[in-house]
Amino acid sequence: MRGVHAAIVAALGLILGVPFLMRPREVEVRRDAAKIVVVTPHVQQIRAEFGEAFSRWHERVHKQPVAVDWRTPGGTSDIRKQLEAQYAALAKSGRFKSTPAREVTPPDKERLPELDLTPGAVAFDAMLGGGSYDHRKLKEGIVVQVGGQRVRVRMARPATLSTERLDEVFGENRIGTELLYDPDQYWLGTALSSFGIVFNRRVLGELGLPEPASFEDLADPRYAGRVALSDPRQSSSMETSINAILDNYGWERGWRILRAMCANTRYFTNSSTKPPQDVAAGEAAAGLAIDFYGRGQAEATMAPGETPATARVGYVDPPGTTFVDADPISLLAGAPHPELADRFAEFCLSDEGQALWQLAARDTPAGARNPAAADGTPMGPRHHQLRRMPIRRDFYTKYRAAFVDDIDPFARASTEPSRGWRDSIKIMMASFAIDIADEQRAAWQAMNRARDRTGFPPERLAEMDRLFFDWPEHDLWPEKSPNAGQRLKFSAEHYKAIREAWRDPTIAARSRIAYTAYFRDCYRRVIELGATP
Repeated sequence: MRGVHAAIVAALGLILGVPFLMRPREVEVRRDAAKIVVVTPHVQQIRAEFGEAFSRWHERVHKQPVAVDWRTPGGTSDIRKQLEAQYAALAKSGRFKSTPAREVTPPDKERLPELDLTPGAVAFDAMLGGGSYDHRKLKEGIVVQVGGQRVRVRMARPATLSTERLDEVFGENRIGTELLYDPDQYWLGTALSSFGIVFNRRVLGELGLPEPASFEDLADPRYAGRVALSDPRQSSSMETSINAILDNYGWERGWRILRAMCANTRYFTNSSTKPPQDVAAGEAAAGLAIDFYGRGQAEATMAPGETPATARVGYVDPPGTTFVDADPISLLAGAPHPELADRFAEFCLSDEGQALWQLAARDTPAGARNPAAADGTPMGPRHHQLRRMPIRRDFYTKYRAAFVDDIDPFARASTEPSRGWRDSIKIMMASFAIDIADEQRAAWQAMNRARDRTGFPPERLAEMDRLFFDWPEHDLWPEKSPNAGQRLKFSAEHYKAIREAWRDPTIAARSRIAYTAYFRDCYRRVIELGATP
């Protein structure tokens, strides 16, 4: 049976690894070039610019041509899940020995022996891109049962930058309330991402709406059917954006904004790139987006003579509530080319690597005036203006005058600390909105029609509002909890206890079913109250 089990695990790892292996060839590679394999959620423009610039930099600095072999199996969450499956299959193959647990920051909740992966154990060298949350998960790794004992497998390995180099590159390890790099160097930020609102000025004009200035604006009933959102179960960037709203507005106001915003949606998509595209096409008035998706879509649709302030598509980071996060690189454990991976990280943090994010394209008139690299040629991307935020503080001091966008994320990042509610987003948004979107929208419309009706009883309207924004109780299942039969209202006060109960997959599944039924019943009652003469 043990052999059969190992075969099944290996087959699963192979199946889940197919997206890493199958990809189009994007550039011609010299036969004498070394190769580094990088998995990423980044779009083709970023891959093209970083691949070419790293090859040029590496040949100049290390006297050797190199090519980046990009693997793009999906979004950040998809990549992490597939890595977890492959590392689990690798661990259960029994080919690697365990070593003592490492000291890490913050300390592991459970100190376990760790799997010692030799170079070449996996087929890829680094993961570039995605938020710090998923890269923290790579550092945390997975826990698997191997040979009768539980073993931790860290999917990332630490970089080896000196303290002096870290200080030189990053300065203070902080932006707002977030880190720029992992203190143990399991991940290093390479760029910064913010999460804001992309909007279509023409559609807003037709609706008689001003440009949005805050996340609360998207909860306005006049946006009904006009907001584009990604599904946070599929998009980690959307999950991060929603978590930032909760952190900044607090439990009561934050959830109220999110529930009204969801009721205004046109759809929930599994792709974080779709909302900006649909906003640009006029299919939606506004949506949540990562900064560079929003700015990139604005630039792609800008007509001759237009400026960012007059173009059809605009993007805004709401002042005071903008969450800014590191977009890291992680060096993967068991990589086949660890030295090249170290050099790739070094390049991403160099002036030439940072210049790719925000300087003008070199094939434009503005790009010809970019600051020069060490070889005298202008820095910056060759063809694509990426319009992202560099992570190095000193880059803003030295080169901000040459930036495409006049931005300073260090000056406007939110200072609200994380409240620890992120784990609630997927299960609750699925229950009150995504899985019963039509019912929620119908109840929202009924309530807003009632609000506009002259003479509608205020006490009935208040009951409709209460029902629409109400929360279910959570049953701490008697067979799983010492608190037999205890029911807790979903609230900030009870959240930690409920979150702990969700850690059991059976309880989480049963809870989601119960929550969905509760919200569906609330929406039905709202509609009935609105229809009552």
